[in-house]
Parts: sequence; structure tokens; C-alpha cells
Amino acid sequence: MEEITIISNYYPPEKGAAANRIEQLALKLNQNNYNVTVICPLGNYPKGELFPEYKGKFSVTENRENITVKRLWIYPSISKNLLVRILSVLSFSISLFFYLLFKKTSKKVIVQSPPLLLSFISVFILSLKNKKIILNVSDLWPLAGIELKALKKDSLSHKFSKFLEKYIYKKATLILGQSEEIIHHIKNIFPEKKCFLYRNFPDHNVSEIELKSEENKPVKIFYAGLLGIAQGVLELCQKINLKDLNIELHIFGDGAEKNQLEQFISSQNEQKIFFHGMMERKVLHETLKSFDIAIVPLKTRIYGSVPSKIFEYTTLGFPILYFGGGEGGIIVEENELGWVAEVESYKELNEKLIEISNLDKKELKTMKKAIFEKSKILFNLDNQMRELLKQSAF
Repeated sequence: MEEITIISNYYPPEKGAAANRIEQLALKLNQNNYNVTVICPLGNYPKGELFPEYKGKFSVTENRENITVKRLWIYPSISKNLLVRILSVLSFSISLFFYLLFKKTSKKVIVQSPPLLLSFISVFILSLKNKKIILNVSDLWPLAGIELKALKKDSLSHKFSKFLEKYIYKKATLILGQSEEIIHHIKNIFPEKKCFLYRNFPDHNVSEIELKSEENKPVKIFYAGLLGIAQGVLELCQKINLKDLNIELHIFGDGAEKNQLEQFISSQNEQKIFFHGMMERKVLHETLKSFDIAIVPLKTRIYGSVPSKIFEYTTLGFPILYFGGGEGGIIVEENELGWVAEVESYKELNEKLIEISNLDKKELKTMKKAIFEKSKILFNLDNQMRELLKQSAF
């Protein structure tokens, strides 16, 4: 079997779309006769503290479903203090620097970006060793940082981030982009760079729709994922109007906004918003079988971003209520996968909620079945992987 290495800041048992995305990539490469090694930090995300099994350890090597996972030391943190967050990133960066410098790695290496500093260190050392560098770009930093107001335009940190961005694009052998917008952005900087579209499709192995429609019950909308700045779930809960609507909103997840979100929900007189915390992915999918619609929000329109939840939940049969702008909205609209409200327009979002509230469960059941069948074809991970392998993307 040919060897390939993946460098990522996240990997299960950590939670969230980033960890799931890298695991899916590793498993699919393994199923296509690659011997896969993943290099990542000791498990800590999203709580920002080491999981019990990794405490007191400097590094760990383990096997997860035929994938060799090498976990390196990190000082974990999800602190809102920028210096503490930088220290956390630097800690794993140092571990990764020395590992790549002195340890033997495969000829082909997939580098996840962002975080930019980690991808820069990886690309810098791997280019010195003449490796085939496959850069997997899931978000456009520093552009996304400007849009999220995490970076100030033309500041020193912004200019430094742009330098790192251009360097990794230049040195990469080829680039996988999670969206058409990402590829367009990279091609504007390096027109000759070989790029491939690689969507974050799931692999549920579900051949028949398993969702249940509960007659004479409210329409159950859910959000499942990270509760961070980019998602804006707290603001969503504060600004939607469920009064007099036949709708419940259920929140599953963990992250920086968790405590504020719990406080807000507990202060509400009309309990139409429910918080369930974080669940294992398989347990979550089982729990969601009696739910109706997945809401996919972003706090602001982020160029290049296509939330993986669109693919994750339509392939299970859930219609999408999309509230994030950009390419994700185009995918939902063009493929008739649900409803789209203009990003940051809570007026339009509340209008869509009124429309959804007036649906009966028979209409929803028909809609779920149609979306499930359509998504099996549109968002097929095996087909995508075969096509990329045919084009020598790996």
C-alpha cells in the first residue's frame, strides 16, 4: 500500500466538522489502498482541555480504524484572551516543527489549512524535504478573519497572515479547495496552480431514509455543531421569534458560547428553545430521527465558506434552513434542499419560520424523502474520491 500522511489540527475523538472532515478523508484513502498516518495534537477540542486519556502525556501513537494517529503535545486553550490562544497554537506548532524536522514521513503529505501557522510550518519543512504537498484549504484566512472582525485590515497581523497564505499556496504541489470560491481566490493569486474541488461530503452508509414524522407535534428544527463566534447561535436564539409558531428549536453542541447560551435559554419564559449539550455523532444521528429540519447559520457571510452541515444533514434526509450567505445558499437554492434567508436578515429568517410553521407533517415527509434521494447522488463521497484519484490528486 502507498503511504500518505495527513497533518491536521483536529481529529476524533475531538468533535466538530473539522475533525469529522479529516477522519472521512483518512478513511476513504485507506479504503482506496493507502496506508494513512495522521499527525495531530493531543485530543482537547472543543473544551480546550486535554481529554482524560491524554493528560500527563507528551505524545501518543494509536490506531483508529486502520489509521495510525500520532498525537503531539499541545498547551490547549479556548480562552478569549488572544495571547493565550496564540500560545496554544505555538505550542503545537513547536511540537510539529521538531517532529517533521527529525522524523521520517511519507512522500505524499496532505496539509490542512487553516490554521495558517501550522500549515506554514508544515509546508516549509516538507518543501525542504521535497515532499508532494497536497494543501487542503477549508477556509480562506486571513480573509475570513477580516469578515469575522477577528483581524483588522492592513494591521501587522493581517499582513503577516497574508504572507503565510501566499507562501503555502506557492509551495504546495497542488491544492484541494472545499468550495468554488476558495479555488477562484487561489487562482487569482497563482493562476497556474493545480486545484481540485473537494467537498466535505459525509459517508453515512444509509440506504433508506430513517426519519420519523410525528403527527400533531410541533415542527422540530435543530442546530448541531460548534457554538463559536462564526456560527452566531447565541444571537440566533436571541433574535428569532417563535411566539405563536408551531416550531421548537433544539441546540446540540459545545463551544465558546455554551455558557451564555444556557443562561439565555434558562431565562426564557416560553420554553421553545432547548439545549442538549454535545453528543457522540452516532448517538446524535439516532436522536435526530424524530426531528424535521436542520438550521445552518453563519454570523456573517464568509467568502469561501460552505458549511459541511449542508451535506451532513441532507444526506440523512433533512431539509435545510440556511442562514449564511454565499456559495452555501446557492447550493441549497439550486438543488431545492430547503429554505434560504439572507445572511444577517433576521426579518427574512423569521418570515421563513412562519412559512415552515404552516407546513403539515405530510408535506415535510415528502420533502425529506425527495432530499434524501437527491443527496445520495449529488453528495456522494465515493464518487468524488474516485474522480480525484483518477485525476492523480493524491
